[in-house]
Amino acid sequence: MLKTKITDIFFDLDHTLWDFEANSNSAFDKLLKKYQIPVLLDDFLATYEPINRQYWEQYAKQQKTKTEVKYGRLIDTFIALNIEVAQSLIEKLADDYLDFLKQEHILMDGALEILDYLKEKYRLHILTNGFAEVQSDKMRHSGLEPYFELMITSEETGKLKPHPQVFNYALNKAGTFAHQSYMIGDNFQSDVLGARNVGMHAIHFDPEDTSDVDFKIIPKVKHLLEIKDIL
Repeated sequence: MLKTKITDIFFDLDHTLWDFEANSNSAFDKLLKKYQIPVLLDDFLATYEPINRQYWEQYAKQQKTKTEVKYGRLIDTFIALNIEVAQSLIEKLADDYLDFLKQEHILMDGALEILDYLKEKYRLHILTNGFAEVQSDKMRHSGLEPYFELMITSEETGKLKPHPQVFNYALNKAGTFAHQSYMIGDNFQSDVLGARNVGMHAIHFDPEDTSDVDFKIIPKVKHLLEIKDIL
């Protein structure tokens, strides 16, 4: 039984509600075919994914800019694959990838069902580190948009989760308080600890059960529908 009346739920988007891996793979499949890049999709992804992860980690630490992430991850991937790609083509590939990506609409299992459940009880918001111009289209194409009152991106604040400024900005914009709000996300550092550090409640969505967080201190769910047992 919750002691404090919870009014607002903030969700991360990628890897939490929107199946980033499945959607990204589909977008790259279309991209490689469109430009006839001489590489198998699986080989491309095996090289690209760790490079992309590193770029996003550096972006979160403000060691890379948005532009460097957008183009640099592809440049480094093709270098690693020993495939020569002109800079002009890199720019087309980067732009088209984001265009393809935001039109994909695969959701995490149980996403709409848990949102239908929560929508009747709380105000729902998105709080994401993703690029603003991409995230809003993702939500529209996947049917998520009607569930949320606000979509807040870290770009609006000049910082990235887990910086406290991001969460405080989101709380102020939603007109709510930390002790009345939950953050739900897949990234333990960015979503869970970031929220807890400003006094919010948090739920760690960990479908692969990879973290060893003490669920008695911070609730953890492997499937979105398990959130019903908490909220």
